[in-house]
Amino acid sequence: QVQLVESGGGLVQTGGSLRLSCAASGRTFSSYAMGWFRQAPKKEREFVAAISWNGGSTYYADSVKGRFTISRDNAKNTVYLQMNSLKPEDTAVYSCAAGQYAVKVARTYNYWGQGTQVTVSS
Repeated sequence: QVQLVESGGGLVQTGGSLRLSCAASGRTFSSYAMGWFRQAPKKEREFVAAISWNGGSTYYADSVKGRFTISRDNAKNTVYLQMNSLKPEDTAVYSCAAGQYAVKVARTYNYWGQGTQVTVSS
């Protein structure tokens, strides 16, 4: 069992930066791939980024490539999402998830956090 808690969301202006954190409980965090997903109002949840269990592989949605960076610190049981050059279209609730594979498909992840709101003002 893994419990995930996100933090770091907030209100930022266009072009600004935020760093999201996802803290995991349990001793098996390092065995899980981790993903970040987001959901804007009236839109479906979409993949943002994923990272393999050891951080050796990362994947990004085209819409955030070059602006967002996913990383993890297994010693701290934490995964991060550094978001730079934020745009109003990045406004959404961001959730982290843990699963066996670092993939774009949400249903493959077993554990989810409650989400943190990111709002980018124009």
